Order: sequence, then structure tokens, then C-alpha cells
Amino acid sequence: MAMAIGLSAALAGCQTYNPPPKAFSQATIQPYRLDSGDRLRITVFEQASLTNTYTVDQAGYIAFPLVGQVPARGATLTQLESAIAQKLKKGYLRDPDVSIEVDRYRSIYLMGEVGQPGQYSYVPGMTVMNAIAAAGGFTPRANERTVDISRRINGDIITGKVQVTDPILAGDTIYIRERLF
Repeated sequence: MAMAIGLSAALAGCQTYNPPPKAFSQATIQPYRLDSGDRLRITVFEQASLTNTYTVDQAGYIAFPLVGQVPARGATLTQLESAIAQKLKKGYLRDPDVSIEVDRYRSIYLMGEVGQPGQYSYVPGMTVMNAIAAAGGFTPRANERTVDISRRINGDIITGKVQVTDPILAGDTIYIRERLF
């Protein structure tokens, strides 16, 4: 009898699937938001001394010549272009033309039942399955249907269970659980 209760409790746990919050999947279709570890190629038209590669530091800022620290965490590329241009207008350039592109995205992290857990480079358009393939594929004990992803959304870290075909974002931590049977 106790065995039957334990088995039914275990099976009930298998059947509870809580989809991630709506904001979790909506984050994959929103404009890219910058965070620590992103490396940016910033070009200021006709200003070769300002055009360079800059990295968003752990505090979420980039150190830009002439204007100093510029907040980048949570900003889109367009917002950061505007912020830098506004700062340059204040006594440095008359009408600065700033453009920014991501040179290297922040890393993703894979943990759990994959061949080689660790830190990997993110590529735009990447899915969970692409990330798992980069990490050496599933181990024989892996749950190959769903994975847990922890993602920073609006400053909060949210974890959700997703399918292996779902897209991922730069900075995601992907955890592949062991299957029960």
C-alpha cells in the first residue's frame, strides 16, 4: 500500500507541467537587451578615435572616451546609441552619428545531463537543441523532452520548463534534468 502511494505521488509529479510565465517566451521576440559580458562595436561617424570595441562591465556600464561611464544594462542598441550621442553633444561634438552592433554576445551556460557542461558562446537564433549539441549532446540518462532555463527578465531571474525546440537568449542558463524512467 505504501509503495502504491509513493508510486502515485511520483507519477503525479511527472504529470505536473507548469509552463513558464508569458514574459518568459515574450522575451525571445523583444529587441535585444544588453547586459554584462556583451562586447559592442561602437562607431562614431568621422571620429576614428572614438570608434572601437567596448565591453559591458559587471556593473552594467561601458567606459566611453570623453563622456565616461554610460549605463548599458537593460538598454536596447538604439537606446544606447541615443544615450552616447546625447552625452557627446554636451560639449564634444555638434551632431554625433553613433551606431552600435553586438560584436560578441554574453555566454550561455549548460548544466546537468549533457556531454560537457559549461560555458558556451551564444549565436542569435540558437535553440535549446543547438546549445545541447554544442555541449556534446545528451547523456544516456537525460530527459530529452524538456529542460529548465533560467533567464533574466526585467531585472528578475525567472526559471521555466521549455521544450528542446524553444529559442534561447544570450545569458540563459540551461539545465538538463535526469529522466525518471
